[in-house]
Amino acid sequence: MTSTSPSSTHSDPSANSFQVDLRGLVDLLSHHLYSSPRVYVRELLQNAVDAVTARQALDPEAEVRIRLSASAGRVTIEDSGIGLTAAEAHSLLATIGRSSKRGGDHGLETTRREFLGQFGIGLLACFVVARQIRVITRSARDPQAAPVEWLATDDGSYTVRELPDEARREPGTTVILQARPGAEEWTVPAKVEQLARDYGSLLPYDITFTEGEGQGDEGGEGGEPRGITDRPAVWDRPFPTPAARRVALAGHCAQLFGFTPLDSIDLDLPVAGVRGVAYVLPEPTSPAHRAGHRVHLKGMLLTDHADNLLPDWAFFVRAVIDTDTLRPTASRENLYDDETLSAVREALGARVRAWLAELAASEPERLAAFLSVHHLGVKSLARHDAELLGLMLPWLPFETSEGSMSLQEFTAAHSEIHFTRTVEEFRQIAPIAAAHGLGVINAGYTYDADLLALLPTVRPDLKVAELDAGAVTERLDPVPTSAELALAPFLSTARTRLEAQGCDVVLRAFQPVSVPALYLDDRQARQERDRTAALDSADSLWSGILGALRGSAPRARLVLNHNNPLIRRISALPDEALTGTAVESLYGQALLMSQRPLRPADSTLLNRAFLGLLEWATHSTDSPEGQK
Repeated sequence: MTSTSPSSTHSDPSANSFQVDLRGLVDLLSHHLYSSPRVYVRELLQNAVDAVTARQALDPEAEVRIRLSASAGRVTIEDSGIGLTAAEAHSLLATIGRSSKRGGDHGLETTRREFLGQFGIGLLACFVVARQIRVITRSARDPQAAPVEWLATDDGSYTVRELPDEARREPGTTVILQARPGAEEWTVPAKVEQLARDYGSLLPYDITFTEGEGQGDEGGEGGEPRGITDRPAVWDRPFPTPAARRVALAGHCAQLFGFTPLDSIDLDLPVAGVRGVAYVLPEPTSPAHRAGHRVHLKGMLLTDHADNLLPDWAFFVRAVIDTDTLRPTASRENLYDDETLSAVREALGARVRAWLAELAASEPERLAAFLSVHHLGVKSLARHDAELLGLMLPWLPFETSEGSMSLQEFTAAHSEIHFTRTVEEFRQIAPIAAAHGLGVINAGYTYDADLLALLPTVRPDLKVAELDAGAVTERLDPVPTSAELALAPFLSTARTRLEAQGCDVVLRAFQPVSVPALYLDDRQARQERDRTAALDSADSLWSGILGALRGSAPRARLVLNHNNPLIRRISALPDEALTGTAVESLYGQALLMSQRPLRPADSTLLNRAFLGLLEWATHSTDSPEGQK
């Protein structure tokens, strides 16, 4: 935009001004600075509100009036604000980067912080939808000044002229936009009204919208005016009961975000000039998802996708706030991430933590409802957030040998906690552990093993260890010595047949009786088994190295249940070969029940045992004894 200010004729002949291509500037604004042409409505509202704020500082008794109207291809906004003189119109409306809100320009330094605009882009942003902008204004500071018309087009030219007094008798400003070709959709009355409500519902002054030409200086009669603002904000309104307030907040959330919240959390930071509410999502969401929060700056909507307002761990809420301290970015479509925002973010996170602590202390049912939805995400973040870990770990649900329960409940009965790293191992051992008082937690689900490893940092009195074969075997009832001696030949045969599998055999009595055999191993046993498998397929060099690594770690165990009738019958078989085949079958069945991956040697054993039992069954049927 080239300047045609009268003062330019008195400038130094050697000095030159930058020549700005307005079309290029509009393209820059619409494609790089602003996310959408919709922001032009915000700019109109912002200028009107700032003008009224300046007028109130000058004359607190002055009328407050902001009227917005729209018809096809035309948008008008009228305010009773401070207005401009001809010189101010030249200086402020046509100079890129200049702002009437800067302290000292017009004696308004004391009120500068009350203004919404801070970057001086002003009406230029309206060229993203307008081919022509007409401003009719009259100054409240200079009662003798005539009304002024500022008329600009998108080719980069503008004119300023004084008008007769009849053109505008009262101080204030009327802005009229004429849509440029291709942008008419942004001036449709329903669209303009919706954008005005979206941006301006919390603004400090009453704003009305009229469909039609409106009641501005250039317009005729329009339709019935409708209110745009809706103050006070729902979180600041008085309600007869807390229940009524919760219902109102839930309705506000449904209207704003499209979901009914599990709960709402007040976000009140008077020192930081922040008021608002956070709504708890009713469905699980990924902790990696960056939630979009809704931020108003002095009542004007700044953004509905602020992803830096709350800490990352507060992924389970969507917040809406109004602030007068946080800084916007240059486009006024997000928050500037500075030290102030960092401090506010930490303080808002403390509010959410306090809500969790309050639920844990006094409303465990509501906490349980929250964790039933968001426990996985809370578990994910608690691994890296010591404060969140200490707050939430006792209440997080886990699958245990005594059913699904919180660690708070489980540790009340067990000071020594064992856990399995796989779901399959847990499901095999859980019934037996429950019957014999062994506290086992299923850590086969995502994040659970990591959290259990951190449990002693929160509860130093607890002992947490991965479940091993020895711990389970020790809890099972021993068989009387006389019975075990009587079964020594059977046990010797069983151990011999399973020696090649790297598996010991022990005899115990345990519940439930229906389980004939239990396969137990632990990490050390699995490592030893993998080492043995590698040794069998290694060359001579590696065989020597792997052989030197042989440790004294316990091997896997097949625990035979002396209470089970099948075990007693097998142990009484007179045929040693048949006994060995039966033991291999028990081993294979227990291995399959544990759902562990089968090694080639295990598959061979299962096949051999199955065919051996078939051969024995068919042979006994064909023999004379089998026909009796």
